[in-house]
Amino acid sequence: MANEGRLYRSVFKKMSKLIDSGEYPPGGRLPPERELAARFGVSRPTIREAIIALEALDRVKVKTGSGVYVLDGGQPTPSVDPRITAFELTEARAMIEGEAAAQAALLISDEQLLELQATVDAMAGTGSNNLQDADRSDQRFHQIISEATQNTMLESVIASLWHVRDHSPKIRQAHQSLCEVDSQARITEHQRICEALSKRDPAAARQAMHAHFARLLNKLIAADETAQIEQARQRATESRERFSLSHLVTRADARSS
Repeated sequence: MANEGRLYRSVFKKMSKLIDSGEYPPGGRLPPERELAARFGVSRPTIREAIIALEALDRVKVKTGSGVYVLDGGQPTPSVDPRITAFELTEARAMIEGEAAAQAALLISDEQLLELQATVDAMAGTGSNNLQDADRSDQRFHQIISEATQNTMLESVIASLWHVRDHSPKIRQAHQSLCEVDSQARITEHQRICEALSKRDPAAARQAMHAHFARLLNKLIAADETAQIEQARQRATESRERFSLSHLVTRADARSS
């Protein structure tokens, strides 16, 4: 069963690359299952699982009685509810990804563990010098864990959480500002998650993931408090300048002299 799970993920990645390369162009129909099965050397049920994963990520659309069609990668991205705050997103990620880490600890493969460690090493190599590359490694780290759960629904949900993080300007800015000043803590936390998974310890993996998001939440709260204090100070300064009557006192002093 675990081998079958790895097979469909491997096929999913290969098909994604073919879509990205244009071999399977937007609007076009994928070859029939039997041809895909022959091409990738797997069973037709494995092809179906890979197509389900592609559909969950809006890469393809299954039309009953017609076939599987590639979606246009240039189509407008789903909008993000502007009411979602960085606090709410991080809380949701802690709850969902904590359990995903616990599940992954039981099912993660040696190959996935090697790739997971490689993403941590990549983050350490870039540090705060290239936040964009570090961010990509960070996203891949969490994606590998979601794949290791062998639950397509969880993969899709976690992908949607990243979509919100990347497509809400206020949330993206909040996270980037934290990474700029605390890149080493980010690397250390990911390393601890990786070590817990390598020990196949669900409780430790869940705890390490929760600790990661707890720090993020605490930093977000502290940043918000600082911003509110600065705003209050600015309002007080504006009020003092507006209502201090210093301009009247200055005029009176000038007349008396």
